[in-house]
Amino acid sequence: MNITRADGSSYTENLIGTLLSICGSVVISISLTIQKHSHVTIAGAKDPRAFYRTKTWWCGFLLACLGEGANFVSYAFAPLSLIAPLNGVSILTSSILGLIFLHEKLKPKDFAKRYGLSFLGCIITIAGTYLFVTFGPNSHEKLHAENIVRHIVGWPVLLYLLLEIITFCLLLYFYKRRSANYLVIILLLVALLSSGTVITVKAVSGMLVLTAEGIMQLYYPIFSALFVCMVASVVFQAKFLSQACKLYDSSLIACVNYILSTILAVVAGAVFYLEFNNEDVLHICMFSLGSALCFLGVFLITKNRKRPKAFEPFVTMDMTNGVPTIHDKGQAVQPDISGSFSYGALVNNDGVTPVSLPVNLEQPPVRSRATNGSRGSPDPSDLKND
Repeated sequence: MNITRADGSSYTENLIGTLLSICGSVVISISLTIQKHSHVTIAGAKDPRAFYRTKTWWCGFLLACLGEGANFVSYAFAPLSLIAPLNGVSILTSSILGLIFLHEKLKPKDFAKRYGLSFLGCIITIAGTYLFVTFGPNSHEKLHAENIVRHIVGWPVLLYLLLEIITFCLLLYFYKRRSANYLVIILLLVALLSSGTVITVKAVSGMLVLTAEGIMQLYYPIFSALFVCMVASVVFQAKFLSQACKLYDSSLIACVNYILSTILAVVAGAVFYLEFNNEDVLHICMFSLGSALCFLGVFLITKNRKRPKAFEPFVTMDMTNGVPTIHDKGQAVQPDISGSFSYGALVNNDGVTPVSLPVNLEQPPVRSRATNGSRGSPDPSDLKND
């Protein structure tokens, strides 16, 4: 299968793929930070607009496309088992950018605890990344259509795909029929789809690179089949991740999903592309240690992230006009600033532009019967009703 271990061009291509993946992860983190800043700015504006009408959001979107493109191309140069764990770089960069640009501050009593663990997690993640990049697999194979078909029809790949399909169907049964909405079950479904995604992404990316070099690969049926599988797996991943985000905290999802998806992606690379066949025990152990350190680092980074509170509209009293107002859009967390009068356990935020309640504050006229001591004569209609 034309796999080499200590080839100079192999090391060069590994380096290119690794740098592309790291740069792509950093660019994606920057794009997400820009888009989040755009959403926060819109939410706090007096005249909010749709997010897609802001230049900031489109700038973040274009950067995200650029980063995803770099990640996509990186699979054509470096082994799958080497690229998959590098997704931890995105979590690391997002954490650092969140602290610098988004001003995510804590109270003084929580500062040392949260930032201490986050800093330790960053150091451990960097150390783990260095280890698995240094001792990762260095297999090199040109992914022609014939080589990809030869991989697919091999009995280890067929057995692996059969086990993966059976596991996926069982998990899907418990998730759909038994309403087992556990985080592990949902993210295992995502990870199983992700392992199929990275297999197809590496094959499609490698064939596109060969086509760009002048060796046409797009006419082979295997390219179309893998491209369809890649798109379908990405769509279903997004669906299951969306369901998980509705039920669980995003930081916990990011941590567990990174660990499960990386493990299954490394296994897929070892089985499908035989990336560890020419590796010795030392390299495999050091690669495993580096991956485990990345898992621990990502866990520490995401462990103490602020848990956003679910939005609940709250009503305050404007002491100037005496008009009840409701704070509606853009306030995901209720304010901590004590201001004018508020009732219940909620406090007012004088810096937020309120939205008037959709109620008629004018009391309707009350008609009452006249009493013996009242002035004037009673209404004839009232007497008639009596």
